[in-house]
Amino acid sequence: MPAMPETPHIPYKRSKFSTRLYSDRLYTQGHLWLWNQDEDRWRIGFAKFALRMLGDPVEFELEVKVGEQVETGQIVGWLEGFKAVSDIYTPMAGTFVGSNPELDEDIDLLKSRSHERSWLFELEGTPDDACLNAEGYAGFLDETIDRMVGKES
Repeated sequence: MPAMPETPHIPYKRSKFSTRLYSDRLYTQGHLWLWNQDEDRWRIGFAKFALRMLGDPVEFELEVKVGEQVETGQIVGWLEGFKAVSDIYTPMAGTFVGSNPELDEDIDLLKSRSHERSWLFELEGTPDDACLNAEGYAGFLDETIDRMVGKES
């Protein structure tokens, strides 16, 4: 079987952190990515930086129902990682479409490089103007990591 073509990305490395920032996604300053599925349907997942700060995912729960309207910044659930527990916020206003059913069986998919499988939930709506493209998110990561490294010095 032929290999699938790789999604265009920017290799990113700063200090001891490295990742791939995919050009087909938008990113938020809350370290989520948004991947467009069809017109106004978006899959949302954690950027690698967020998972690095939380540690290996242990458990998560989404507390909204399919069809429910959500607002930008609304808490829709939580994720417990090995290092911390974090609320999950919506990066845009819209209609909650559903969660990733595969995560019920294997939460480690959140760490997968395959964005086809590592998403948390889907929303229908329009991303907030504050969302960043891959290059913009790389700049934001630079600033974030520089602040963290500066605090450690």
